[in-house]
Amino acid sequence: MSEIGYIHSLQSLGTVDGPGVRAVIFAAGCPLRCVYCHNPDTWKMSDGTPTSAEDIARRIFRLYPYIKDGGVTFSGGEPLLQAEFFTKLSLLLKERGLHIALDTSGCMLGEGVMRLLDVVDLVLLDVKFDSEDDYFRNTGGSFLQTVAFLDELKRRNLPTWIRRVAVPELNDRREDILRLSELVSRYPNIEKVELLPFRKLCLEKYRTLGIEFPLENTPEMSEAKIRELYQYLNS
Repeated sequence: MSEIGYIHSLQSLGTVDGPGVRAVIFAAGCPLRCVYCHNPDTWKMSDGTPTSAEDIARRIFRLYPYIKDGGVTFSGGEPLLQAEFFTKLSLLLKERGLHIALDTSGCMLGEGVMRLLDVVDLVLLDVKFDSEDDYFRNTGGSFLQTVAFLDELKRRNLPTWIRRVAVPELNDRREDILRLSELVSRYPNIEKVELLPFRKLCLEKYRTLGIEFPLENTPEMSEAKIRELYQYLNS
């Protein structure tokens, strides 16, 4: 297993990335370029801090009294790019009985990813779009690959939460949500669906990095619209 991981940051007490209060580890490196990405500073693995699994585990264990009833979430970036490192880290964390969640786009499979799936307790799967054309145009990735990943989670009966950033004019139509609902209905291991409203808090990051934000002129998603989309999802 890989001895070194490239880590962007560690959030001590997160409450929105899985059940309970959690430590959230943000991996450096991502193969996708989503038009609404909030973390362009995580795109390059080389920009991360080289860290051993033992060092990260020691930092997390200092938080144990606060997260023992929640757990740890691997996010990013894309943690699947460093599957071997996160497998090793998971095994260390499980020695203290910590719950492990994997926040991923499901952009790849392979032996390393399979070993990681053997040790995580929950997957937060970001189903960004629900057609191959829309997915590729707006992320550079493949919807079919995400479905293949979801099929593997179903085969394992691995608890899964589906997440989607709802973006005005991109994936917020009634038919978009009905297609998502139909997809979800085929997977009994899916426990919940979260619709996350598009925000532009990332603008300063893009400006600092000298990168154009593709959706700078797109309005933010309203809470009223999110409530409407949930109605379609549950109809």
